[in-house]
Amino acid sequence: MHNEETALDLVQDAMLRLTEKYSGRPVAELPMLFQRILQNAIRDFYRRQKVRSTWTVLFSSLTGGDDEDGDPLETLGAAGESNLLDTPHEHLERYQVVELIDKEVKKLPPRQREAFLMRYWEELDISETARAMGCSEGSVKTHCFRAVQALAGALKAKGIKL
Repeated sequence: MHNEETALDLVQDAMLRLTEKYSGRPVAELPMLFQRILQNAIRDFYRRQKVRSTWTVLFSSLTGGDDEDGDPLETLGAAGESNLLDTPHEHLERYQVVELIDKEVKKLPPRQREAFLMRYWEELDISETARAMGCSEGSVKTHCFRAVQALAGALKAKGIKL
């Protein structure tokens, strides 16, 4: 971990999971269980970062600034001050692309849209998404994959390269 705060958050989350799920176990087993829980938390963190990075790169052309907290599907009216130096033509293009992405997300089948939004916009992990949707983790992966493929295909068909 390069960020100490993130590392501490992961350790704290691992401790909470240990106490929630394994408090009845013998004390001698706890160090090994904690180590495994922490390793899994770190792996999950890096997997989520990889997915977020992929979408951040794909949608970075839409944000027009360095605002990490910005939502690329926001309308131009809610855009940050970093867009003030853009030309009207760039504003219009960005607005049109954002509107197109929003329309394409709305066209997705309900389960794909639900899985896509939970995973990539709400940043829930696979197990949390599966619980929220009432399905298996494999179904969540399948719905997300199909949603991403459908969105990429729709955007490509309209000549948009992200």
